[in-house]
Amino acid sequence: MIITKSPLRISIAGGSTDVCSYAKLYTGFWISASIDKFVFVTVTRPFQEGIYLKYSQLEKIKEVEQIKHSIIRECLNHIKFNTPQIEITTLADIPAGTGLGSSSSFTTALLKALYIYRKKSIDTKQLAQLACEIEIDKLKAPIGIQDQYISAYGGVRCFEYDGVDVITYPLNISYNTLMELEDNLLLFFSGFTRDANKILAEQDKKTKEMNQEMIDNLHQIKIMGIDAKKYLEDGNIKEFGNIMNHHWNIKKQRSNNISNPQINEWVEYALQNGAMSAKNIGAGGGGFILTLAKNKDKLRQAMSKIPLEEVRFKFDFEGTKCIL
Repeated sequence: MIITKSPLRISIAGGSTDVCSYAKLYTGFWISASIDKFVFVTVTRPFQEGIYLKYSQLEKIKEVEQIKHSIIRECLNHIKFNTPQIEITTLADIPAGTGLGSSSSFTTALLKALYIYRKKSIDTKQLAQLACEIEIDKLKAPIGIQDQYISAYGGVRCFEYDGVDVITYPLNISYNTLMELEDNLLLFFSGFTRDANKILAEQDKKTKEMNQEMIDNLHQIKIMGIDAKKYLEDGNIKEFGNIMNHHWNIKKQRSNNISNPQINEWVEYALQNGAMSAKNIGAGGGGFILTLAKNKDKLRQAMSKIPLEEVRFKFDFEGTKCIL
């Protein structure tokens, strides 16, 4: 049996500039952090012939092309099993559709497991590239590359992407600033999920059509990402918090699907009750509210009254790995 795990992530700054339609024209820049909430994948060889899949559904089929789960199907196609006889099971700490990059974490974890199962090696960059190829090129998902890369690499990292090549390096912040971020970034679950592809498809379409309003919006997001890097490396958490708020206000202008009255109410409530900054994480439309606290106790107590459940986390620095 092979068991792999891949971390989920939070977007620190510059998110959405990782979509190829923007990056290939203007080069994207963002900061992302993996957290200690994981997607787990097990791969084993059953006694009986066939393909056995256990995720939110159960599948028992004979041929790869019969698989309903598109990511599993494409990953197995890539590995090119001659006589498929395999069992794949997946579990996750956090539900899908919550803005933490679970689909891409699953893809990197599955690919890592399949390569080990076939006694092949794959390095971190190759793993991230292959996950992007499967999700974006083969399955035509209108998404960026942020999730695949941060789940593969782990840590708190900066990324530059010109639509072809990716440059990544750790964010150069002090240990004290890192711990301050980890202590004061709090996640609260909204209680509902959403389809990020629908939201990102609108951005992708408008960017390809050279919609100036969309492009200007993404330019601002990119500049804020670069500014956030400077402030975090200087240890200026307060200015980073201001950028985080500004980012959310600019992001909401891209689509009516990114927020709604309920999310806006929760964000405003957090800001009035101990949060320095707050935003809906990921593509928006549901999932998690990410806050930067100035008074953690007050914020936690207030959010528990709504009630929104807090999911406590620490940063993960290992990325996608085999644990058995």
